[in-house]
Amino acid sequence: MKHLICPSCHAVNRADETRLSQAMCGKCSKPLAQGGVLHLDQPLLDRLLAKDELPLLVDFWAPWCGPCKMMAPAFEEAAKLLGPGVRLGKVDTEREKALGARFQVQSIPTLALFKGGREVDRMSGAMPAKDIVAWTKSRLG
Repeated sequence: MKHLICPSCHAVNRADETRLSQAMCGKCSKPLAQGGVLHLDQPLLDRLLAKDELPLLVDFWAPWCGPCKMMAPAFEEAAKLLGPGVRLGKVDTEREKALGARFQVQSIPTLALFKGGREVDRMSGAMPAKDIVAWTKSRLG
């Protein structure tokens, strides 16, 4: 059993890791690990890092960034390929300036991989989906 944060209501749930794709929140009845990309703000990111037991890959991006826009479909595809065992989320560094500063994001797009609430690696620059998946899997062992 793993502890998962509901992306909708932020409640802590326990779910069987062999059935993540079917896991539903006990509070709001929404999917816990839908395999899509989460749009992260500070409260949700903090909650995921503190309580969620799935690895989290975060794309720090900005709406004005050309390479970020080009990578967006690849990141969505990577979410389908890596989910539900890995969560993928995006942080808009224009809206969430404090998160960009807190994680010392110097260039965008930047991918940061977290496991157990700690950053394990990061990579800057746009990548195709297959490279995002391969990089993530190689860092998770």
